[in-house]
Amino acid sequence: MDLSPHRDSADVIVVGAGPAGCAAAYRLALAGHDVLLIEKATFPRDKICGDGLTPRAVKELVGMGVDIEGDGWVRTRGLRAHGSGTTVEMPWPSVASFPDFGLVRSRMDLDELLARKAVAAGARLLEGTKVTGPVIDPATGHVSGVTAVRDEETRTLRAPLVVAADGASSRLAVALGLHQRADRPMGVAVRRYYTVPSRDQDHLEAWLDLETRDARGRTYMPFGYGWVFPVGGGTFNVGLGTFHVGRKPDVDHRQLFREWTARLSPARSFDDDHATGPLRGAPLPAGFNRRPQYTRGLLLTGDAGGMINPLSGEGIDYAMESGRLAADTVSRALGRPTAAAREEALQGYPEAVRAAYGRYFTVGRLVVHALNQPRIMKLVATRSLSRPVLQRFMFKLWANLTDPHSKDALDRVITAIQRAVPAA
Repeated sequence: MDLSPHRDSADVIVVGAGPAGCAAAYRLALAGHDVLLIEKATFPRDKICGDGLTPRAVKELVGMGVDIEGDGWVRTRGLRAHGSGTTVEMPWPSVASFPDFGLVRSRMDLDELLARKAVAAGARLLEGTKVTGPVIDPATGHVSGVTAVRDEETRTLRAPLVVAADGASSRLAVALGLHQRADRPMGVAVRRYYTVPSRDQDHLEAWLDLETRDARGRTYMPFGYGWVFPVGGGTFNVGLGTFHVGRKPDVDHRQLFREWTARLSPARSFDDDHATGPLRGAPLPAGFNRRPQYTRGLLLTGDAGGMINPLSGEGIDYAMESGRLAADTVSRALGRPTAAAREEALQGYPEAVRAAYGRYFTVGRLVVHALNQPRIMKLVATRSLSRPVLQRFMFKLWANLTDPHSKDALDRVITAIQRAVPAA
């Protein structure tokens, strides 16, 4: 196989070398397909993220053969939640199909590590290349490749299938008329890194009682949380995010971040003197806010398909899982003998991701809608941490770590709730 990234054709083009794109490229290359993985930046490069990896993400990393025992990983035992003067520690839920620990690693090197795994499996990586749009076959109306710019030179790269892992704005999805839906959850997150004279932690930390003021000067709690995640070496990823459905609430996230960290700073030193970079923000498209996830030779994965948890804001696990599902679908399609049979296989991808996440995302959307009522959010923030059963219930739901076959009462309740709602 010619592994030169400069060859202009492939079996599959994957656009975006984040967790979704790398997972898809790795699996496809491992299956023997010629894969071209395109990344607009040059590694190492940063991504705005909380850097926390739940047990769902850990499972995917292990499935890719990533060495999670080496340097650069911080292992977490669970969540330390704060609200209204109460602090509780909750271990990661025990679920047979997932590890019992999480990890933290900066996206500055996590994505490059995953990209190198894809390359080692046989994918061709083309860095510093911006995809400007899809190439459409006039005879079929299907995507037949992409146009891309590298070093001010425009190239046409050909493949019968393209995987869009190009993030929340997804230029490829928009070009095919797949726009974000206003009736699905959308979040906003901001984060900043600090290096402080504090020992490293073995828990993710979350603050539920964020407070801000509306246009009339009234204090209220938006639905969301603040986080402090240990990256190692005394460095912490500190951020906050909120979610809404429909009309965007009047929340100045940068101001909210300044107010919240000011309250933490006397004990934590999260101030300008200890910051290692600027405050940066990003959108969080959640709950399948872009559909369908397959159309005319283009498969959407991760943030491009709105596959972010609308309760926690976690996207790395769903990105890697959807990348794996996309790769499995593409492999089946490429093995079919006719165009009609290949298309039939590809049409199964939206059903695969819907079966994986659809009901949970519906529950998430309903919860987001309810908790955007300030009185309900305040009640949850002030009361939930004082009741052990409610603590466990909320944590399992928040992290989407339940076992539908378990005899555990909370697992059975959450499974029953999901079965009672339609898939998103």
